[in-house]
Amino acid sequence: MSLKSWSPLKYPIPDTSEKQKEIELGIENKKVDVLVIGAGASGAAFSWKLAKSGVNVMCLEQGDWINPLTDYSTSNSDWEIHRQTDFNPNPNFRSLNVDYPINDTESPIAPLMYNAVGGSTIHWSAHFPRLKPSDFRVKTLDDVADDWPISYFELEPYFDLNDKMMGVAGLIGDPAYPPKTQRQTPPVGLGKLGDKITHGFDKLGWHWWPSDSAINTLEYDGRPGCNNCGPCDLGCSIKAKSSTDVTYWPKAIKLGARLITNARVREITVDSYGKAKSAIYYDSEGNIREQYASMIVLAANGIGTPRILLNSTSTKFPEGLANSSGLVGKNLMFHPYSIVTGIFDEDLEGHKGPTPLNIMSSEFYETEHSRDFVRGYAYQVVRSSAPLATALSGHVPWGKKHHAAFKKRFNRTITFAVIGEDLPETHNKVTLDPNLSDSYGIPSPKVEYRLSDNSRKMLDHGVGTATQVMMAAGATEVTHDPLKREAGWHLMGTTKMGTDTKTSVVNKYGQSHDVDNLFVIDGSIFVTAGAVNPTSTIQALALHIADYVISKSK
Repeated sequence: MSLKSWSPLKYPIPDTSEKQKEIELGIENKKVDVLVIGAGASGAAFSWKLAKSGVNVMCLEQGDWINPLTDYSTSNSDWEIHRQTDFNPNPNFRSLNVDYPINDTESPIAPLMYNAVGGSTIHWSAHFPRLKPSDFRVKTLDDVADDWPISYFELEPYFDLNDKMMGVAGLIGDPAYPPKTQRQTPPVGLGKLGDKITHGFDKLGWHWWPSDSAINTLEYDGRPGCNNCGPCDLGCSIKAKSSTDVTYWPKAIKLGARLITNARVREITVDSYGKAKSAIYYDSEGNIREQYASMIVLAANGIGTPRILLNSTSTKFPEGLANSSGLVGKNLMFHPYSIVTGIFDEDLEGHKGPTPLNIMSSEFYETEHSRDFVRGYAYQVVRSSAPLATALSGHVPWGKKHHAAFKKRFNRTITFAVIGEDLPETHNKVTLDPNLSDSYGIPSPKVEYRLSDNSRKMLDHGVGTATQVMMAAGATEVTHDPLKREAGWHLMGTTKMGTDTKTSVVNKYGQSHDVDNLFVIDGSIFVTAGAVNPTSTIQALALHIADYVISKSK
């Protein structure tokens, strides 16, 4: 793929020829029952569920199909270069035609995302834990933020359904969670590196478990098992990694869902009654189109969704659609990360297996009142860095000492990603930048974010305990990165769900308090962030909301 002229090949899907004819004739502008904006984790799950129930559903996606056989660089020798350029997770660096720029100058954490069918499940490491029961009750348990209007146990059947659809490698019995159904394939192998670090956990008597991973370790649902090539975040050419372009979307399309790619949504319009009427979007040729729908569903992530809502102004909604509370775009949550790396005096075979080792520790997940912060954090264990990443880590000097320092670290490191709970604060927000726009002139988002004192104390504590684990495992040296900038994968909270119309944007079903035929189903509806990756929970919520929509359509 070239950096500026990227044109992904269409990945073959059922009945594409007829659907393409319809697009070219403009027939897609006929009113549909449900219009979904965004074809990523939530949009795919939601569209499949509706199509399965016979609902007339269409999805608009800003990006295009990615062909796993031809468009990924993982089988090429220059794959690390692509991670720094055209497959960089940061759209500001990537700068592809389907991306929009983000003003992140007032945030120490850079927002990361990917625009394509599958969304950021294309460019992810497939770590797949669920939020925990306590995450939904932080006000009750710890007197911070708000309780969610839904519980873990209400979502449990949707977690199970989503696991079946995505295919999850894991091991039941984790004491940090309620019992789960049998995982679809065995857990990702620990290998020599995993054996080394779990020894450290065991020596201290601290919790660890092979975390769930959306990666087939054996053949499942017509997709092969992982071949252990390594750089999962750059895409899986054999489709062992469960991105939604190879799990949900082929099934959804076969059931009748329609997916329009290269459709960049500018705004949502409303009728004289204040109901959502249509989406205005630019097609692949730059033509303005209008798609009418009885219901509009936003699944454009925690930055893209508020961007569209804030840009959808009218006489009825002068401050942006669904924004009577003034909270659209506010309460932005990332997961701030500290990185702790242990250096060992032996080859750990750190490149064998998927990038995420998927060992997770919940030892410090829950609030402990003896500590000077509330809520907690988790560890995620990552394999050794690849050659270029090692050289650019910031711990390997250039010049005469370069080769010695490189040899000391390469394939001999274990890394902990200390992932902390990010509690909501209204000053952390997404707004429209008055001076920045995308290639079609649509105002770009501006991100304003400050790391809280609570989060800083939490991460510092995590650095200290992670260092203990590394030393217990036999590390000869430990290095720290107190706050990783390129870490804003998890975009949450900007259209918060709740029961009070003054303090939330949507209800427990993602339904706007202001516009009853407008729904939000992505991570922006999160009330709090927890301290684990959100994708599994985002998809469970989307399936839950889909059932509500289906019940109302009957």
